[in-house]
Amino acid sequence: MDSKIRRMAIFASMGVILLVTLLVMYTNGDTDGGGAPGKTPPPRTESQEESAGSQPGAGQDGVVNGQIGNDLSAFLKDENFFDPEKNPVLDAAKDNAARLSMVVTSVEKDLRIQIVDLQGNLVTGESFFVKLDGLGEYKDLDKDGIIYIGDLSAGEYYVELMPAEGYRVPENQTKVRVKDKVEYVAIDDISLLLLTEADIDVAVEDTEVADAVADADKTEIQELQTSTANSRVGIDVSKWNGEIDWDRVKNAGVEFAIIRAGYRGSTTGGLVEDSCFAANMRGAAASGMPVGVYFFTQAVNEVEAVEEASAVLQLIREYELDYPVFIDTEGAGGNGRADNLDADTRTLVCEAFCRTIANAGYRAGVYASRNWYNNNLHVDNLEQYCIWLAEYRHTPLYQGYYHMWQYTSKGAVDGIAGNVDMNVSYLQIP
Repeated sequence: MDSKIRRMAIFASMGVILLVTLLVMYTNGDTDGGGAPGKTPPPRTESQEESAGSQPGAGQDGVVNGQIGNDLSAFLKDENFFDPEKNPVLDAAKDNAARLSMVVTSVEKDLRIQIVDLQGNLVTGESFFVKLDGLGEYKDLDKDGIIYIGDLSAGEYYVELMPAEGYRVPENQTKVRVKDKVEYVAIDDISLLLLTEADIDVAVEDTEVADAVADADKTEIQELQTSTANSRVGIDVSKWNGEIDWDRVKNAGVEFAIIRAGYRGSTTGGLVEDSCFAANMRGAAASGMPVGVYFFTQAVNEVEAVEEASAVLQLIREYELDYPVFIDTEGAGGNGRADNLDADTRTLVCEAFCRTIANAGYRAGVYASRNWYNNNLHVDNLEQYCIWLAEYRHTPLYQGYYHMWQYTSKGAVDGIAGNVDMNVSYLQIP
């Protein structure tokens, strides 16, 4: 914890302690005045004022137990009050500000140990060590407050946070269970891993490339389609669409929207919230627009897919969804951390994401281009989920079954500046 954060934590603790102290003093002041709470106490007589200085515990200027008459700001006159070395209250606040704890989770034969402060925030900038019984010590090499240990045997372990200068670490070891296999259940503390774009280098992390664009032909439809008895027309949006006037979008005939919740960084693998996600969700809700969400994956295994699904579940917890939660699987310019996955692994990633979403009570789906479905996925293993096809031509060549069709990335709709992706949904939505 750097010095600035430490000072802020100390002052926050001081504020709480002072507030409680003042409330107690205020209550005592009412009682000592002889009146009922909320009533003005009778004025002191001259003899009472003179005798105040002789009361037990009184000091100079008639201070009794730290209070000067009814002066609730008396502590400000004490030159030692804000000195932690001379004031046990501040010393305790300083001690609490440096107290650490661990949040430990396992998805599959692994442990993720997160070092947090009293407020539950990751403590960064320090090379913390943990000791895993029988296996030795592990260090937070990148000083991000997270220590990941993989390739563990399933079973119970004890984790100990080793002493660190300037901090108080737990005195006891933490008992944890390493899981034998993925359980496709949301990770409760995933919020500690969620980043904003202020935390990353966006230019090297948000690099998805739509394969469907390269496969488009001159028959691509670019206008908003007309809905039918069995279909609805909609759009999908992200931060790249900028600020959206959702009332105008709805009035233009758009019947649903799939909104990007976030993405995994193409280089570092960080879980990042789309910078316009919250604004788009609130705006769509205010206009009465039915919505679903999607997340651009760069997961390289099932564990990371569960993390991505958990991140989405954390982000959507405040909102109502009518459409599915999709995993968006496509390339990241050729250099993405997941660009070279084989079809077996990529399919397992999509399955793990969808199973975690479905286990949380939401409808799950997969977004990919025709080429991606044909060459990079085993679609037969995914047909129980909603298949969202991206193919930019008048009539798709894809031979498999699909529930939604993204037919252009060059659409235009009132309320959105520039191009927007357009879709037809064949899902039955209440």
